[in-house]
Amino acid sequence: MADKKLSPDFIFESSWEVCNKVGGIYTVLSTRAKTLQETNKDKVVFIGPDIWLNKENPLFIEDQKLWPSWVKKATQEGLRIRVGRWNIPGQPCVILVDFTQYFAIKNDIYGAAWNDFQVDSLHAYGDYDEASMFAYAAGKVVENFYRHNLSKKKNVVYQVHEWMTCLGALYIRKYVPQIATIFTTHATSIGRSIAGNDKPLYEYLWAYNGIQMSQELNIEAKHSIERQTAHNVDCFTTVSDVTGHECKELLDKKCDVILKNGFEQDFVPKGAKFTAARKAARKRIFQVANALTGTAYTDDTLIVTISGRYEYKNKGIDVFLEAMYRGLYEQNLKRPILALVQVPGWMDSVRMDLLNRVKFPDVYDTPLNDPLYTHTLHNYESDAVLNFLHSHGIHNNKESRVKVIFVPCYLDGKDGIFNMSYYDLLIGNDIAVYPSYYEPWGYTPLEAVAFHVPCITTSLSGFGAWANNEFGGRSTIKDGVEVIDRNDYNFNEVVDEVLYTITQYSALDEKKQDAIRKNAAKLAEKALWKHFISYYYEAYNVALANRNKRLG
Repeated sequence: MADKKLSPDFIFESSWEVCNKVGGIYTVLSTRAKTLQETNKDKVVFIGPDIWLNKENPLFIEDQKLWPSWVKKATQEGLRIRVGRWNIPGQPCVILVDFTQYFAIKNDIYGAAWNDFQVDSLHAYGDYDEASMFAYAAGKVVENFYRHNLSKKKNVVYQVHEWMTCLGALYIRKYVPQIATIFTTHATSIGRSIAGNDKPLYEYLWAYNGIQMSQELNIEAKHSIERQTAHNVDCFTTVSDVTGHECKELLDKKCDVILKNGFEQDFVPKGAKFTAARKAARKRIFQVANALTGTAYTDDTLIVTISGRYEYKNKGIDVFLEAMYRGLYEQNLKRPILALVQVPGWMDSVRMDLLNRVKFPDVYDTPLNDPLYTHTLHNYESDAVLNFLHSHGIHNNKESRVKVIFVPCYLDGKDGIFNMSYYDLLIGNDIAVYPSYYEPWGYTPLEAVAFHVPCITTSLSGFGAWANNEFGGRSTIKDGVEVIDRNDYNFNEVVDEVLYTITQYSALDEKKQDAIRKNAAKLAEKALWKHFISYYYEAYNVALANRNKRLG
């Protein structure tokens, strides 16, 4: 008879992105929270950094009625916390932690980490101290809450995300061994660094030594905390098979469970609302593009987009721009292309000349000066996207069949130009392109197909590999996602495949494009959290079982 699976009675989960929207992990946690809340009502507590101390955090709803006696005791015992709920669907419980008091004793904390777990923080720099002090504070909060509020008979799990919260998991492992620990790396720091430094990651992955490479690339501290945590938690996880292989080679630890990133469709409009939202997005995009370039755009224009973190090579921004450049000379392109590079850069401010036009909607027939970008940049002279556009003679002339516009701001609805959120604009796209070289999962393509936008990605992304697996072979644009085979050396072939796919898609009639959009949405349905949450319960079982072995 098979052993009964173990389930947690209480779950703690910490991340730098709890109530702090700065990257993809925010989407992972915030969309999954509702599903966990449905089965573990208020038995899931997220812990985040209280970095909004002197200003209102729109993502946090303080609730002084939540655990009032514990909050009083914890405060008396020296913890600086605020409790409440995360302002997202499901409204899970949240503890925000002010960790600044621990900077004064950081050397003692690092010394203990070395003595207990051989974590080498000697070469730490940059954001290492801030992240580590938060991680340490979060661990102390979990310890305090457990001792005051939870029975030792309860199955309790503490899950941490990325190297930034690892120190807390190790703290719990030492001081509260009754709590089962899970570490999820969404991308290894050493793998991302190898890829970002133009070193071939995949062909030589088997030959790289993680410790040696961390010394060469000057990320010893981050690699050390990540590696030692992977070896000392009860369950080590990552988000895709692609990154699982990377962890085995670079962290010298095979993952116990793969936690694929799911999604919720609550905010994807349906029926007439979907049609209206798509129409509104396209209208706004064309209005801004017209004000910038002086070209009038018809609905026949194909809106093509790349978005995500500004990692020029890793995210395939270089591939996308090269494909658009070659598109200027593509004779088979049946429709004009408006390409948007929606990647937050080192933004300075709104372009005032553009803002003055957008404020007074009109159809303009003259371009602004340098009509390539919507917001000014601090590093205009050295920005990689603008340098490519300028050096390749892309000027968004009226006669150009391909126009490229750089949108270097966070699309939060308050950027000053579009004033629409990322999702509100995403729905207006015709095709999205994410030709990543390094992409542990790939939320951007998943978000795209959820909004019925077919996309292009690569076999090096976790999402692309998953899509191929779902179709039992290479997924194509007709399935809703074109997965291009990519390796360390086939840059030009990938560029040609991106352009070829866009060209083929542009030639399809409306009926065929609509069928592809529906196939994209069907694929997104398979990645809902109601399907992927089972992987988390598998991780909880592994962690609790290994805890039991530890405790005898």
